[in-house]
Amino acid sequence: MSMEIERPKTSETATEAAKSRPEASHDTSHDAIRAAVRAQYGAIARGASLGCCAPSDASSTSGCCAPSAAMSLALGYDADELAALPEGANLGLGCGNPQAIAALREGEVVLDLGAGGGIDCFLAAKQVGARGRVIGVDMTPDMVSKARENARRVGVENVDFRLGEIEHLPVADASVDVILSNCVVNLSPDKKAVFEEAFRVLAPGGRLAISDVVKLKALPEALENDLLALTGCVAGAASVETLRALLRVAGFEDVRVTVNETSRAFIRQWLPGSGVEDFVASATIEAQKPGATRERATTSRETSSSTTAAAARACCGPSCCATEPKA
Repeated sequence: MSMEIERPKTSETATEAAKSRPEASHDTSHDAIRAAVRAQYGAIARGASLGCCAPSDASSTSGCCAPSAAMSLALGYDADELAALPEGANLGLGCGNPQAIAALREGEVVLDLGAGGGIDCFLAAKQVGARGRVIGVDMTPDMVSKARENARRVGVENVDFRLGEIEHLPVADASVDVILSNCVVNLSPDKKAVFEEAFRVLAPGGRLAISDVVKLKALPEALENDLLALTGCVAGAASVETLRALLRVAGFEDVRVTVNETSRAFIRQWLPGSGVEDFVASATIEAQKPGATRERATTSRETSSSTTAAAARACCGPSCCATEPKA
């Protein structure tokens, strides 16, 4: 299947644009969706693709997925922090800045769902300090390898990258203070499981700080069934109402989903001419697990050993612990 997007005319509707791309439909089973997402992001990790959405020049400031510092600045990241990142950590795959709403504190344990090259993990590692710990989970072996190499090159010791699916987290119960994620939950075919797992691994009082894409209104059928729109963070987006309901059913309280209307400007560049910006937008998703926030008094060595032991005990689902994904 060709992954190249034929740029439609600006006057085309979203339905016409989706129809103009050959071989657009896809198998909607959970395994098939994960396989398509894994293949796309594996190519990104290997440098065979620029990003998750429409192809864009690496020097562009308008596309979401080229690794552009200007785009990251537009999403709210700090220039000095970006400059300190290891090369290859910022792959330009985000649609917001979860760091801005996370309010991370020294000594906290942070989990990043869909860590990619590690941008949010490395930034979080600085904020939680040596007494804290950051765990990055990604289901793509090439991404995990890339992130681990990035950590090795800059000598970051309080970050642990793990291979796993966000629906089957390789993380122990009640072991995490904060969960971050940036434009990843929309890619999951089972968002109910994602939030249930997030609730499981969070300690009482733990919180979610997520940037993601939400659906504003029903997508045209052709666009909803477009493989490129799926792996490009569009077709898998859930509505604000659905996300709120799933979070509450999972057990979260203080649920807040805030749509960023200005995001339409860069979302327009994901599938140029398709009108996709009329159907989805970036949003922040915040929620808290009931209970009193735990005190963070462990040393970095104790935190490291406990999280390593927890990973060995918890592991993950049968599909995410192998060194290579199933076909």
